[in-house]
Amino acid sequence: MSGHSKWSTIKHKKGATDAKRGKLFTKLIKEITVAARMGGGDAETNPRLRSALISARAQNMPKDTYERAIKKGTGELEGVNYEEILYEGYGPGGVAVLVECMTDNRNRTIAEVRHAFGKAGGNVGTDGCVAWMFDKKGLIVVNKEDSDEETLMEIALDAGAEDIKEETDSFDVITEPADFDAVKDAIDAAEIKSELAEITMIPQTLTKIEGKEAEQMIKFMEVLDDSDDVQAFYSNEDIPDEMFDSM
Repeated sequence: MSGHSKWSTIKHKKGATDAKRGKLFTKLIKEITVAARMGGGDAETNPRLRSALISARAQNMPKDTYERAIKKGTGELEGVNYEEILYEGYGPGGVAVLVECMTDNRNRTIAEVRHAFGKAGGNVGTDGCVAWMFDKKGLIVVNKEDSDEETLMEIALDAGAEDIKEETDSFDVITEPADFDAVKDAIDAAEIKSELAEITMIPQTLTKIEGKEAEQMIKFMEVLDDSDDVQAFYSNEDIPDEMFDSM
C-alpha cells in the first residue's frame, strides 16, 4: 500500500472522533457542491456526486447538510463559486505528488501549496510532470478482521473488481472508476465493512523513503491535509508501516 493509501485509511478512522472531522466536512461539502454544479443534483445520473455522497454518509454527515450543498451546486441556494486546480510536484526523496485544490482565491492557494512543498524540501513542478505516474482507480479497503480473502475475492471479482491486493492488515480492492459503485454495493450487500472507499489516484510504482525523508513526508501530508483549499493529494511514497502506526 502506498503511503497515501495508508494515510487515507488512518484519516478515515480518526475522522469521526477528532477535531479534523470539521475540516473533513468542509472538504466534502465543497466536493458535493462542485459535483452538483458540474453534473446536476441527481446522484443516479451524476457519478461524481454519487461518490461524494458515499464519502459524506460514511462520515455520518447529516442529510440536511449534504442536501443543502447539492442545492448550492445546482443554484437553488446561493453559494461560493470554487475553481478546481491540480498541482504537480516532488516531495522529500523525489516522491511524486499530486495536489487537488478547490479555491475561491487562486493566488492564495498557489502560495500555500508552494510553501508546503518548499518546507518539505520539495518543489512544485510543471503540468504533467508526475500525473503520468498515476492511474485513476476505485479503492475499497477491507480489514482482514472483517472478511477472509477467498470470500472477498469471490464477491468483488464477480461484481467487476480489477484486482485484490493483500496488505499487512487489510485487503485493497481495486476497480475501474466505472465499476466502483457496483463493487462497493456488492461488498455492502454481503455486510462486509469497508474501512475506506473512494475514487483515487494509484501510483504505478513506489518510491521508498525512510528516516528523515519519511518524517518530512508525513509532516508534509499533515500540512496538506490541514489546508482548507486542498481537497485531496496523492503520492507514490513507500514509508514503513511502523511510522504510520505511531500516529
